[in-house]
Amino acid sequence: MPYRPLGCTGMNLSIVSLGSSSLGGAFGGDINNLENTAIVKETFQAGVNYVDSAPWYGHGKAERSLGLAFKEVPRSSFYIATKVGRYEAKPTEMFDFSYDRTLRSVDESLERMGLDYLDVVQVHDPEFAPSVEIVLQETLPALQKAKDSGKLRHIGMTGYPLDVQRQIIERSPVKLSSSLVYCHYNLNDTTLLDQGFLDFLDNEDIGCVNASPVAMGLLTPEGGPSWHPANHIPDIISKVQQARDFCAARGIDIAKLAIHFTLRQSRLTTTLISTPDRRRMLENISIISEQLNQAEEGALQHILDEFFSYRGEALCGWEGIEPDLYWIRLGQELECARRYPGHAVSAASSHKQGC
Repeated sequence: MPYRPLGCTGMNLSIVSLGSSSLGGAFGGDINNLENTAIVKETFQAGVNYVDSAPWYGHGKAERSLGLAFKEVPRSSFYIATKVGRYEAKPTEMFDFSYDRTLRSVDESLERMGLDYLDVVQVHDPEFAPSVEIVLQETLPALQKAKDSGKLRHIGMTGYPLDVQRQIIERSPVKLSSSLVYCHYNLNDTTLLDQGFLDFLDNEDIGCVNASPVAMGLLTPEGGPSWHPANHIPDIISKVQQARDFCAARGIDIAKLAIHFTLRQSRLTTTLISTPDRRRMLENISIISEQLNQAEEGALQHILDEFFSYRGEALCGWEGIEPDLYWIRLGQELECARRYPGHAVSAASSHKQGC
């Protein structure tokens, strides 16, 4: 397992790391804590030493599941990163970037995972904040306070829109050490490199954690989940489907090609991979030491040229779709609360109420 330094943190991370969103049920199915513990232990045995989580993943279930697994492994064998800011499914309770909630969230994560300290705590999806000023004036100072008290060692940033991350990093009142970027360096989107954000992070001495080489399931034989934001962009779905069909007709696993493509980018400190399937996770890790055969190399080049030639352009992603949908749902829920005071009406059921 190769290892690379994460910015100025002093941490050397395995080039493949474990994302825990699937351990909290993000991609469907029941949460199996025994299977999750096996995934964590066998992943560590394969050389992985970095795990990423969040209170949002299963609304605390992923962190609790990790806590069970961490009881069976030495604390010195892994680094753990989690997040603050995103919490519950209900739109009115989904995001809270306030100072007090941030401090409370750090304590909750420590308790769920049974840890004395966290290696990295990141601001989760700041593009959903009413204003970046809240992040700058409340979230980040709260994380600095938690760091000063010994509860965490490094502060990081996440988020899909690269320009939001850049703005916060440039104006941050505290030292930021890592940036988690997802779905911006894979077969269908290489804007992380082509739009200069990786150069920006290098100049700031900030390590880059890359997430989801399979674009949150798009680049798998099964395709993405029903909630995937790309489902709102027919052009992306069409191109991805063509690439999947091309690979399937030749008996080639598109996910394998996607992971190989991402891992070949040596400027990325580590790439997060998440799956609830122990066998699949170990297969993904084994890709590090494998070579693509001639047919797979040919398929990789073909889909890059024929289906994803636009991958360096800003329009290849789904920036803005999720925040827009969130604010619509939030508005629906608040309107229903106004029209039906005293009744708990979710955004999902608001249409049935005529809102």
